[in-house]
Amino acid sequence: MQANNLAMIQKLYQQPFLELIYQAAQVQKDNFKSNDIEMCQLISVKTGGCPEDCAYCSQSNQSESEIKLNPLLPVSEVEAIVKSAKERGVKRICMGAAYKSPTTAAIQRSCEYIAAIKKYGLETCATLGSLTKAQALILKQAGLDYYNHNIDTSPEYYSQVITSRTFNDRLDTINHVGAAGIKVCCGGILGMGESQDDRISFIHALTVLPYAPSSIPINMLVKIAGTKLAEVADLDKFELLRTIATTRILFPTTRIRLSAGRDQLSELEQALCFLAGANSIFYGDKLLTAPNNARHADLELLAKLGSNNAQLG
Repeated sequence: MQANNLAMIQKLYQQPFLELIYQAAQVQKDNFKSNDIEMCQLISVKTGGCPEDCAYCSQSNQSESEIKLNPLLPVSEVEAIVKSAKERGVKRICMGAAYKSPTTAAIQRSCEYIAAIKKYGLETCATLGSLTKAQALILKQAGLDYYNHNIDTSPEYYSQVITSRTFNDRLDTINHVGAAGIKVCCGGILGMGESQDDRISFIHALTVLPYAPSSIPINMLVKIAGTKLAEVADLDKFELLRTIATTRILFPTTRIRLSAGRDQLSELEQALCFLAGANSIFYGDKLLTAPNNARHADLELLAKLGSNNAQLG
């Protein structure tokens, strides 16, 4: 997409709340069916033992969380999860592995996961850490549809959250992924102690990525005991809604996923997020290590919203 000026984004974000939501809802309606909420499922294919120092993450070796190191899952176990997800109406499988950079063996196993998922006709997404050009090409040749690599927050606030990998390192991976022909999935996390200016700068950073994201996950911090951000102040939900709405206006045809932290929202708060521009969720009781909305709760909410996916089991 065409890069947008930071001052323009600030003006958009800070306009009267109801006007912002109305504008975002109109953009959403012009580009998507009103009852179209994409269903994805996240699988942690390798948990814990990550050398990164991301302050929000329980899988970091530097956290004091109780997350244990678990090796890469067998392909048969992933396939069983995928089969069940397919039966429930899930459209995309996202594979997450706790690496700074994946090993050769991890790339090879990921290619096997991709083949197993493709057997069921589902879209594939992976998040494995930083990639080289060669690794991105291998994943593309295996059939990977999307690669998730979040920028997490604004360039200005980034070093307050992570020091083991620079903001530009993340851009390098996004470059490699896009150049390989894999669709970019890139978003961030709100509520890590950043300012409103940081949230505006984060949105601006998305608009100037080397490859425009086809999918944007918006996460709210899940405060996990033992992580550096376990005691940070709660995010004002109006800020979440402003971020979603501004992102929707600037990315009219991109899927915006209401991701981690959704279990902290009431049904009405989630409905407002969908009205403001979110149109994708992770379906299932668990994300990578954090809890997610219970399946039955999502089914009840989808039915109330009149979503096409309300019949999922």
